[in-house]
Amino acid sequence: MSGTDDSSSHQKNVAVFTDAAIRVGLIAVVAFLCLRVFTPFIGLMLWALILAVAIYPLHLKLAKKLKGKQGLSATVIVLIGLLIIGGPTLMIGKSFATHLQSVYTKFESGKIDISPPKTSVSEWPIVGEKVYGAWSAAAKDLPEFVESVRPELETASKKVVAVSAATVGSIFGFLGSLIIAGIMMAYGESGGQAMLKVFQRFSNPSKGTQLHKLSVGTIRSVASGVLGVAFIQALLLGVGFILAGVPGGGVLAFIVLILGVVQLPAALVSIPVVVYLWTGGDASTTSNIIFTVYLLVAGLADNVLKPILLGRGVDAPMPVVLIGALGGMVVSGIIGLFLGAVLLAVGYEIFMAWVNASDEQPANTDMQN
Repeated sequence: MSGTDDSSSHQKNVAVFTDAAIRVGLIAVVAFLCLRVFTPFIGLMLWALILAVAIYPLHLKLAKKLKGKQGLSATVIVLIGLLIIGGPTLMIGKSFATHLQSVYTKFESGKIDISPPKTSVSEWPIVGEKVYGAWSAAAKDLPEFVESVRPELETASKKVVAVSAATVGSIFGFLGSLIIAGIMMAYGESGGQAMLKVFQRFSNPSKGTQLHKLSVGTIRSVASGVLGVAFIQALLLGVGFILAGVPGGGVLAFIVLILGVVQLPAALVSIPVVVYLWTGGDASTTSNIIFTVYLLVAGLADNVLKPILLGRGVDAPMPVVLIGALGGMVVSGIIGLFLGAVLLAVGYEIFMAWVNASDEQPANTDMQN
């Protein structure tokens, strides 16, 4: 009897194990297929989630003024965002394309006239003589100069096209994420409750609520730091553009603001402006040096401002949020700026909770004795 019972028990255990293995395998296959289907949209949805969490407090205030109409409030915010960012972006892109077409037409017809450089150009540090020589050759015979540097121009043009395509793609991706974020905000209350349940399911009701609050706070802190840095940098450079007499200084400052929001370097604007000051401006050398230093410093100000503004209002220490944001940006690009900060902040809280729990156990044991 004992042998028969052992054999029956063994068969039951094998059947249970086989059944569990099949279920786990099916779940893994379904999860893998779902991930494959969702992969093309992960970046877009993550950006939308980040924007929705960051803008949600503003959405609630506007919805309150609109008599609680969540859908209308989200629609208004999305339309304003599209008009502020999308409208000027399209206008600038159209103007840029028209200008390039005009330059190309003039070049093909031989009507481009380049004025000779000033003798002061040769006095520029390090690159002065080379710039002066190339500029003089282009002013003397542009077609011959273009032919002599054709390989370099082809390489540079490919890089410019790649950067331009990436910039345009980032801006339109941001606008698409803003639209999806509006939909998320319209159902923000139910979505927030669902995410809270997910956190609580992975831990417990108390700790899950804390981690949910920490994640939301970290995203909003990083977002406010990004937007705050973009605004401050645009203001600093805008003042410099206006004082230096750069044409369209206000438009350039707005471009800097857009670049800051999508996490592209302001040097894309400040460096060409510096080149313009030295080549097309009529100011003195001393004035050009002063504005060059100012614009270069203002263009790199985000490297100093981000560590100051990131992590404010979050329970996790600022260095943890900062290291997470910077490390995430290095690993995963712009989206990693937010994901890295959230992951490291949550990981820090879980680790500290584990450390504190280990400290409390001996105290509880002493009280029982």
